[in-house]
Amino acid sequence: MSWTTIGPHRLYRGDWRDVYDDVMPGVAGVISDPPYGMDWNTDSKRFTGGGRIWGDGVDSRPVVGDKEPFDPAPFLSAPAVALFGCHHFASRLPVGSIGVWIKRRDANFGTFLSDAELAWFKGGHGVYCVRELQSNTTLVWEAGGAKGHPTQKPVAVMRWLIQRAKVKEGGVVFDPFMGSGSTGVAAAQLGYRFVGCEVDDEQPYFEIACRRMAKATRLPDPHEAEPVGALPFSDPPHGGKGGEG
Repeated sequence: MSWTTIGPHRLYRGDWRDVYDDVMPGVAGVISDPPYGMDWNTDSKRFTGGGRIWGDGVDSRPVVGDKEPFDPAPFLSAPAVALFGCHHFASRLPVGSIGVWIKRRDANFGTFLSDAELAWFKGGHGVYCVRELQSNTTLVWEAGGAKGHPTQKPVAVMRWLIQRAKVKEGGVVFDPFMGSGSTGVAAAQLGYRFVGCEVDDEQPYFEIACRRMAKATRLPDPHEAEPVGALPFSDPPHGGKGGEG
């Protein structure tokens, strides 16, 4: 386990379970797009036309943890929670609100994969929608022109999730499956502190997340960024090393 501190934010390279006990008590909201447990095939060449989604022309490897059923239970104690993919693990969730991200134009409904994605919110009973077109060009641009995570979400959608979940102002947003950092960028833009974990160390997702967070925090480089403010927990006693990433 290693971490990089960027302004008031902390990014961990490793498994969220290694920092859970230290981080979770100080979290105001868990906002995440976790592995759904569907063993998603991320090779975009399999689709008609053989196009590649990401900017560097390299197809992404499978999502770590996506072969096993996802258990949301460890995160439900947070004051605010929003989790994408809720229909894949609905039997493990209590009653709550549902968010619908409509990601394509009406004329394209039913033409290619899902027209929308669902998120579960802790509390309430309503169903709420946001329309934000999924543009591969935008996703590549948001990731800094490099390949992002195969399930990368637009920053605007993650901002909406944080706001709709009603995370306490100025609190800590935790994403235990941060990928290339869209939740972190959204949190920084909204004035929250962010803590994220990324377990896949064979792909550049962690480095991409660090660069994106430095830009969102208006700092020149993750390795030069000095801590600003304090997170509501100390460094985890798990043998981790700071300043890497």
